[in-house]
Amino acid sequence: MTTTGNTSTALTGEPVATRFPAGFLWGAATASYQIEGAVREDGRTPSIWDTFSHTPGKVLNGDTGDVAVDHYHRWRDDVRLMADLGLTSYRFSVAWPRVQPTGRGPAVQRGLDFYRGLVDELLANEIKPVVTLYHWDLPQELENAGGWPERDTAYRFAEYAGLVGEALGDRVESWVTLNEPWCSAFLGYSSGVHAPGRTDPAAALRAAHHLNLGHGLATSALRGVLPARAKVGISLNPSVVRALTESPEDQNARRRIDALANRVFTGPLLKGAYPRDLLTDTAAITDWSFVRDGDTAAIHQPLDFIGLNYYTPAVVSAARPEQAGPRLDGHGASEHTPWPGADDVAFHHAPGELTAMNWPVDPTGLTDLLLDHTALAPGIPLYVTENGAAYDDVVDADGRVHDPDRIRYLHGHLAAVHDAIEQGADVRGYFLWSLLDNFEWSYGYGKRFGAVYVDYETQERIPKSSATWYSQVARSGGLPAES
Repeated sequence: MTTTGNTSTALTGEPVATRFPAGFLWGAATASYQIEGAVREDGRTPSIWDTFSHTPGKVLNGDTGDVAVDHYHRWRDDVRLMADLGLTSYRFSVAWPRVQPTGRGPAVQRGLDFYRGLVDELLANEIKPVVTLYHWDLPQELENAGGWPERDTAYRFAEYAGLVGEALGDRVESWVTLNEPWCSAFLGYSSGVHAPGRTDPAAALRAAHHLNLGHGLATSALRGVLPARAKVGISLNPSVVRALTESPEDQNARRRIDALANRVFTGPLLKGAYPRDLLTDTAAITDWSFVRDGDTAAIHQPLDFIGLNYYTPAVVSAARPEQAGPRLDGHGASEHTPWPGADDVAFHHAPGELTAMNWPVDPTGLTDLLLDHTALAPGIPLYVTENGAAYDDVVDADGRVHDPDRIRYLHGHLAAVHDAIEQGADVRGYFLWSLLDNFEWSYGYGKRFGAVYVDYETQERIPKSSATWYSQVARSGGLPAES
């Protein structure tokens, strides 16, 4: 970057119109089951996603993560790719069944060695590793014993967290306990569109509590083995819930979804208690007797940061007869709801263009999310730990992938982050979802979120035009004027 007077210029010569704070992290994120493959190598055993993806009818086209994008064998090349893009941080997840195959007992050193090598390579390229301990790949043996609805899973998670912390704590400073526990609980155990595919609303609420408890216990376990400089947080995917109208009925629908989407986690995490209205709203489903004395105190651990994942807002109303139709909440098609006790709430698309996921594009939701959490958790730094969009990317005749829609999406959302910073939000970094095209859960390989295109037959990596654009942003530390 060159600087002349007050005007900064990116490496391409394009003026930087919006400057981010010094030290702001420019990263990308991935998840173990989505990229690693090698599901039967070096002692790894099946996770719930191995089982789910191999169950007919659960994943589009019968796709699985058996090979994914073969990151387990291509990680050095992938780190080199990150370095070429100028990334300063990389958020990845550890596969629990690769490290602790049964979810109990000692760690498998071959599994830990993979992550040791990855971290060392990142550090050698001056890329800060951010480790996520749980991105949905629960060991199948723990699911066989009841999974997250069972209290013991929280204790097993804390034990696993301690094992990984001991192995990598000398070289990793930033730790995320859970990624999107809402999805784990409500898509996995209520609507059934994610692994393990169960459809029991009461089990989903128990799972939400035990995920919270697992976070708290794992945080304590990590702090028992990590150096004092280490930072521990969590990545949530809060819904930016907006009411369709100002009517009392629609405002009440907003309140109810806010409780199920957001406050079921932020209540105990940040305030040490579940919100009373959530308990009342779900009283017909469960009496919440699974919450034991001392649980909320164990969950309410000091956080060094909060990660926020954002893609699109939620617009809700009280259900009306003329609005019958598919549930437009963006969380997959199922006869079973991921919203226990809220069957009479209707979801609507926000205005604006749609991504390939049929999700409306609305950057203002990201600004609102960051400012809301600044008020909710004053003094706790924030990171955008996921943000991105799927589009129908194709390789052109010249072997290149042009994705101007994704560039517009990223520009708009990074501008939204900057707006939040200007209004007082302490945002320390941004992680693009995702580095690579990959296995997109129940959508299989049908949706491409990556800044880097992957040919799934050959495993060739082709940086898209959005990767080049994001690289320029990362290297310059700012956004160009929107074209």
